[in-house]
Amino acid sequence: MNSKQILLALIVPITWGLGFTLAKIGMEQFSALFIMSMRFGIAGLVLVWFTKPPWGHMREIFVIALIGSTIQYGLTYNGLKGVDASTAVLLIQLEGPILALLSTILLKEKLGLSRALGMGLAFAGVCYIVGEPRLEGHLNSVFLLLSGSAFWAIAQIMISRLKGLSGITILAWVAIMATPQMLVGSLLIEDGQWQSIMTADLVDWSIIFYLAFIMTVLGYSVWYHLLSCVDVGKVSPFLMLLPVTSIIAGVVLLDEQLTVVMVIGGLMIMTGVASTLINWRWQKELPNP
Repeated sequence: MNSKQILLALIVPITWGLGFTLAKIGMEQFSALFIMSMRFGIAGLVLVWFTKPPWGHMREIFVIALIGSTIQYGLTYNGLKGVDASTAVLLIQLEGPILALLSTILLKEKLGLSRALGMGLAFAGVCYIVGEPRLEGHLNSVFLLLSGSAFWAIAQIMISRLKGLSGITILAWVAIMATPQMLVGSLLIEDGQWQSIMTADLVDWSIIFYLAFIMTVLGYSVWYHLLSCVDVGKVSPFLMLLPVTSIIAGVVLLDEQLTVVMVIGGLMIMTGVASTLINWRWQKELPNP
């Protein structure tokens, strides 16, 4: 990788990690599915002009949007409301090991010793963090975060079967499909949407702008540009910086406390995730920030 590609690669975890923490702040004003519907609605309307409609795959994309966006983000971001952003971003790193496990079961991929050990270490790290006293009474939020990670992994299996479609095409049309799904879901299980719009201030709308344009449009565009010109094995390790960005943002913006348990558990998770990424080569993988 040259210096320009390295700088671009750094943009991805910084924009995604900061966006994850900003989303927690945004959910003080907007409900989880409602804020995600605005995020993906705006992003989809921007990205859709740069890709052709994948007419032969609309049904699959609709289901992927339902599982990998509407359900997954509903679970993940409702879970985020109940725990610190720094804790949440560590827990959802379990997506990689879960994906590796599903690929072994469903796609008959060879697991290998290093990935098996990595999965075990990542799961152990999650258990270590969950045992922290301050998470007592918040295990429902932990369950939502881990369930969201499982749904994300299922969606990636489905995405891997979409042959001949670029990452930007999938992202744009998943966003278009997921937006009305999320909005309907929000209207069914959440309330106060109109009031949240009417009472939102400049900071609230700035967060929406960041989530839609910076985190999604810019972040994913840079990511797929890198995947088109750099080996996945070289660019994927930069995603390991995503939790670091979220943790720093959580400490600075939300006054969250970084505990010894989080540091040890986080190192266990990230080491395990790094092991499961070995030989991982899916070009269409959609990371979940």
